[in-house]
Amino acid sequence: MSFLIRWLEVLVFGVFTYNQTGSAFLVAMMTMVRLLPMALFGAVLGVLAERFVRRDALVVVLGVSLATAVVLTIIGVAGHLQVWHLAVGAFVNGTAWATDNPVRRAMIGEVAGPERISQAMSFEVGTSNATRLAGPSVGGFLLFWAGIQGTFMLSVVLYGSALVLALAVRQRNQPADKQGRPSVIHSLASGFKVMSRDPRLVGGMWLTIVFNLFAWPVLSMVPVIGKDQLGLAASGVGLLSSTDGLGALAGAIIVSRLATPARYGVIYASGILLFLAMVPVFALSTSPVIAAMALFMVGAGQAAFAVMQSTITLVTAPPGMRSQAMGLMTMCIGMGPFGFVLIGLLADALGAPTTALTMSALGLTVMAASWPWWRATWAMRAPGAPDQARASTRAN
Repeated sequence: MSFLIRWLEVLVFGVFTYNQTGSAFLVAMMTMVRLLPMALFGAVLGVLAERFVRRDALVVVLGVSLATAVVLTIIGVAGHLQVWHLAVGAFVNGTAWATDNPVRRAMIGEVAGPERISQAMSFEVGTSNATRLAGPSVGGFLLFWAGIQGTFMLSVVLYGSALVLALAVRQRNQPADKQGRPSVIHSLASGFKVMSRDPRLVGGMWLTIVFNLFAWPVLSMVPVIGKDQLGLAASGVGLLSSTDGLGALAGAIIVSRLATPARYGVIYASGILLFLAMVPVFALSTSPVIAAMALFMVGAGQAAFAVMQSTITLVTAPPGMRSQAMGLMTMCIGMGPFGFVLIGLLADALGAPTTALTMSALGLTVMAASWPWWRATWAMRAPGAPDQARASTRAN
């Protein structure tokens, strides 16, 4: 439910902002504001998640998101909606998003266990990306037929449904004992120190940073390219945006069948490479069909990356530190705002298509230059076991 709202909002907020301002930079900044809490709070939330019952934290987060949707609905119906209102709403919902890895996904990892973790994450990413298929399409049609107020009303209904579902969750973790518990700062420092010893985990975090700096921000240009280069209306832009969600759903299904511990790192890095390789095809296309096919492959690459991102983090993190590791991963995802700032500035100066090409070239170059940083992740063989790449890195 919450993911459906998330992808719906990314499209609707972007289209509304572009219609109101005509600025591709502000479109990118709207997504940046949504990601900023990950960089600001990701690591801290990972530590805090170990200190509370995660199910209770999930209920609180969804309650805040529901309240935000209600406020935006009231403002929209009253006819006073401004771009800054959406920016505030995006920041609040982005903070809720920042809790997702250390709270909800960590819960999934604990329930699944190490033997089923890749299948569980494939199902999780498949579910998420099914909403990426539906969310932009629903958002585009609602924006066309009912205005942005209609999308806010749907958000209220979906957040309310999600809250009811969260209240029914039975899984409970045992929070860390308050007696003698170290401070948050001490926990952060010790967590960084412990996790920095595993080059597979370090390489996985680095690849997450590369993806969120140079790959994911390109998707914020889909509304701009769809409208200006392909000449699509809001509903057409919504359908175009949903094709990468369809590709991600298909990619998650394929990964669930192919993923074995010996392939985790290869699938992880290959997903990023596929994403970056397909961006130029999308950016240079003048046909909506070809653009949609390219976005389908972009989505497949993103699914491979997303499934292995959580899987590698959970299986390589030391026992008892999974939420901290997921929080650290969230902080790495939060590096994305810098990518959105860069792509926004380039888009206003060079145009959206040229900017997408530039970001793709930068991403591929950085991956090639930083191979020594992530080769241990590529070569990892089994969860929790020191492989040859890990032993070699330690020897070096």
